[in-house]
Amino acid sequence: MAEVQGSGKASCVSGVQQGLQCRHGSQGINARSKLQFMMANGALVRVLVHTDVTKYLLFKAVDGSFVYKQGKIYKVPSNDVEAVKSTLMGLFEKRRARNFFIFVQSYDEEDSRTHEGMDLRTISTKELFSKYGLDDNTIDFVGHSLALHRDDRFLLEPALDTVKRVKLYAESMARFQGGSPYIYPLYGLGELPQAFARLSAVHGGTYMLGKPDCKVEFDEMGQVRGVTSEGETARAKKVVCDPSYLPNKVRRVGKVVRAICFMSHPIPNTDDIDSVQIILPQKQLGRRSDMYVFCCSHSHNVAPRGKYIAFVSAEVETDAPEAELEPGLALLGLIDERIIDIYDMYEPVNESSLDNCFISKVFFP
Repeated sequence: MAEVQGSGKASCVSGVQQGLQCRHGSQGINARSKLQFMMANGALVRVLVHTDVTKYLLFKAVDGSFVYKQGKIYKVPSNDVEAVKSTLMGLFEKRRARNFFIFVQSYDEEDSRTHEGMDLRTISTKELFSKYGLDDNTIDFVGHSLALHRDDRFLLEPALDTVKRVKLYAESMARFQGGSPYIYPLYGLGELPQAFARLSAVHGGTYMLGKPDCKVEFDEMGQVRGVTSEGETARAKKVVCDPSYLPNKVRRVGKVVRAICFMSHPIPNTDDIDSVQIILPQKQLGRRSDMYVFCCSHSHNVAPRGKYIAFVSAEVETDAPEAELEPGLALLGLIDERIIDIYDMYEPVNESSLDNCFISKVFFP
């Protein structure tokens, strides 16, 4: 098995990283232009565990999760004590929300006794929330802070997906028993491909890195047969790549603006924790989609002690994308340096079972 890594979108993105390292290399900052936390019990983590990649990779839990409401940020409760003390909901609303969460936790798709007479594949999420009498603020909280929906379209979709998302949130919280359901690799996301490379080498795999002008080759039947660079072709029955390698097999679905910020302090009003995610729901900002703030530091070995890296990201909705980030940037306090990154989002339109090309989506946030 051979893996060819060329100069597609992934390498273009790493150019931003190289720029950051040039500016901050003496300080030991390891910033990726895309920062994504992972659910501790999500599909990706389960795949990493199943394939033994975690033998070469270390994770650490993210310290806290917060949600933006009426100009302030509030901690998403991570245990019963925090839930009781939280001011996100009033006393009676907490009781109604508790009944909903009990239903979610006990729900088993294969056991009709846990369905309470509802078919979650047919009733909408809005109808499910109405059954438990949840108010708009609680619906906003559950849908965006727990189920992690990016917009309100989920309310009109079948409730099953939202219930599964909330269950995943709870399972991820329990897995590490930390302050949030998220984890992040020590030394950053760059450790993921390195861990796969180490595992691949153990099984006789070969990596060819930094190959220029990579071209995916197809046979007369339209099926992939390899990747060519500098006159050499690595034969392959299947190819996994990002959209930049096969632009004729993807479509543009939007644009994302992201601010990469360097700071000398933790995000204010987060109890001075070293890593955090903040979700700014669309309704709170008058937007059509959510905004996200991520922050990491020395605790995940991506910055020297006393330095913090924060990412503020949102889907572009206007002709002034940088200005759209102001609500998130305002939460950060004093920023030492800021870099703006704007990029397109793509999704594959090919049928992978026919051409054996597996193209990733450009993820957001």
